[in-house]
Amino acid sequence: MTLFQKLIIIFVVSVGTMITRFTPFILFPAGKETPKYVKYLGTVLPAAVFGLLVVYSLKDVHVLTGTHGIPEMLASLVVIGLYYWRKDMLLPIAGGTIFYMFLVQCVL
Repeated sequence: MTLFQKLIIIFVVSVGTMITRFTPFILFPAGKETPKYVKYLGTVLPAAVFGLLVVYSLKDVHVLTGTHGIPEMLASLVVIGLYYWRKDMLLPIAGGTIFYMFLVQCVL
């Protein structure tokens, strides 16, 4: 790749990043009421994204072969338990990931 092509890629990525960062502030200024559909999306999208992540994470688990999905199930239970214990998202995500990696690398 030539230097000119690299500069064009950097420029395009920079412009794309700036557009995605500035557009919400232009469309929804601070003094203006947020549209109802944006508020609705703010309430339903987090649960939809987490549901999608659960399906994506567990789609290749085969209960009839290998570890039978035991590490995945135990890590999922740790995530659920940590969430109900602390009502926070960072601790369950980090704790579940660390626990799963420990199971896969050291135990099973």
